[in-house]
Amino acid sequence: MFGRNDVGIDLGTANTLVYVKGKGIVVNEPSVIAINVSTGEILKVGIEAKKMLGKTPATIKAVRPLRDGVIADYQTALIMLKYFIDKAKGGFGIFKPRVVIGVPVGITDVERRAILEAGLEAGASRVFLLEEPMATAIGAGLDVEEPSGNMVVDVGGGTTEVAVISLGSIVTWDSVRIAGDEMDEAIVQYVRETYRVAIGERTAERVKIEIGNVHSSDEYDELETTVTGIDLSSGLPRRITLRGVEIREAIRQPVMAIVESVKATLEKTPPELVADIMERG
Repeated sequence: MFGRNDVGIDLGTANTLVYVKGKGIVVNEPSVIAINVSTGEILKVGIEAKKMLGKTPATIKAVRPLRDGVIADYQTALIMLKYFIDKAKGGFGIFKPRVVIGVPVGITDVERRAILEAGLEAGASRVFLLEEPMATAIGAGLDVEEPSGNMVVDVGGGTTEVAVISLGSIVTWDSVRIAGDEMDEAIVQYVRETYRVAIGERTAERVKIEIGNVHSSDEYDELETTVTGIDLSSGLPRRITLRGVEIREAIRQPVMAIVESVKATLEKTPPELVADIMERG
């Protein structure tokens, strides 16, 4: 699939990864841009921009150009995509790479066209779109051409996609705009309501990564981490300790939405392929 100058891009709501043939993953950065709202100047992109989330003064805005897996702000998405492509093609000189971009399986024609046009404007010679569940299956080493069923559950930042793949095609699928971001927000709300402490998005994400879990077990339930936020009563900084059992309950609702998506996909799947999935996953 990939030639010498070809680039593969996982354009995600939370993070963007760029793969270059022969080099592997050369970019893995947050899908965030920092903008001076007074002048429109782009200040930072990626890792440095994410550091500004929740910490910017009124004149600086840290934004995510993508929402729920698709472009929400075309101009900022274009700037971000161009930045990542330029960063990835370092040794290509003046050559314009062909680019494959992973996209959610359920996006509209308008959303597909926006991604295609952004890729071309960002410096690609040609742009191909590959549905993310198929890309996930290939990346996981599954033989997608086999006459048997494999299920893929891709939980991203803004979207979760569930798909059954057989004979090189997506047979059935379901997509919900509930994923990692909603888990972060659920943690923010839990801490606010339970402890009367306000924490930011980055802190909630750290908590999710460190002690987030979906299984009830002593090992996970007893995990702990500390966070510092603003006490909503006093307005002063306050440090609290969170446990794994709390976070499991905090993220239950978005997790159950993902479980329901898996069930919905299975209900639409031919019985023969369901049998394959039961046996092999």
